[in-house]
Amino acid sequence: MLPHKASGSIASTAPAYAELHCLSNFSFQRGASHPEELVERAHALGYSALAITDECSVAGVVRAHGEAKKLGLKLLLGAEFVLPAGSPSTGFKIIALAHNLNGWGNLCEFITAARRSAPKGTYQVSWAGSDWAQLVDCEILLVLPRPTSSLQPVSAEIATNFEAAYAFITRLKGLFGSNLWLVIELLHHLDDALWQHTLENLSTRTGLPLVAAGSVHMHVRSRKPLQDVITAVRLGLPVAECGFALQSNAEAHLRSRERLAQIYPPPLLANTLVIADRCRFNLDELRYQYPLETVANGLTPQETLRQYTYEGASQRYPEGIAASVQLQIEHELALIAELNYEMYFLTVHDIVAFARNRHILCQGRGSAANSAVCYCLGV
Repeated sequence: MLPHKASGSIASTAPAYAELHCLSNFSFQRGASHPEELVERAHALGYSALAITDECSVAGVVRAHGEAKKLGLKLLLGAEFVLPAGSPSTGFKIIALAHNLNGWGNLCEFITAARRSAPKGTYQVSWAGSDWAQLVDCEILLVLPRPTSSLQPVSAEIATNFEAAYAFITRLKGLFGSNLWLVIELLHHLDDALWQHTLENLSTRTGLPLVAAGSVHMHVRSRKPLQDVITAVRLGLPVAECGFALQSNAEAHLRSRERLAQIYPPPLLANTLVIADRCRFNLDELRYQYPLETVANGLTPQETLRQYTYEGASQRYPEGIAASVQLQIEHELALIAELNYEMYFLTVHDIVAFARNRHILCQGRGSAANSAVCYCLGV
């Protein structure tokens, strides 16, 4: 897909770019913009693609997908995971972007496992306790924690993180190979030049390619006051008492491509397009996959539904099925076949049968009340 072109001669010379690290307000008390706002802004800026990567969640991608489809912007689907405190990789972030349908399914399973292993509203991932191999059909982006300690010189903290990062990258490369990237995010901090030098050195030593990203938390910089408020809510403090917990500036927004070109070397921007091209999954590929055990042996779903319907009709009408009833049944079966909905009816029939065999009260709702097929199936 060609990137959206903004008007003006300056915009036409801006490099192509795909944002790969973006949180929406579905990252509770972190992101300050709706998914639709992020997609709309990325399109207006002429981005080639936008990734929605909420923390251990894909809850915001449905809204983003609808807006991206309307505007014609390529949407990358993924999630961010933060390694917990108490390990050498404390604060490391791993972003997984699904390549394909299989990658999407495995990513969702990974998120489910992480959520189930922790109290409600939280999640738990670790190098030893999580099945990272599930994410092999994903592009993997590693974000290292920036030095923030005031208890030791910044250079010492960088050295400590460097060694931990080197060991962690070595293990990750064994799993993900060429699908693994080292992320560089420059948000106008005082130590940006030193941080860039550190990551370039680490990239050289490990052979792990660098890619630019924005750690986006809001679609426009004017959303910064709201970003501060939700941070304060998360901490349970007044904004004035949050100190360094607040973002130091408003750079974590979707920045213009001209601005990004002034910050990042061209190869790092170009690598965002390489990753975007590898991620081709689209939510339109999703279809319900019903369990086939509800299909009778030797029959197709259509044949099974017809058999169960007429068996039920014989019980409902022991004196014989009236012609008008049979006509209605045939009309409904033809419509169900046209829409390929047989497995839905068979699955509901199976659930209802299970409930009634165990004396669990259940009943059909909505249009089921007017369906001859549902009536014959006992739904």
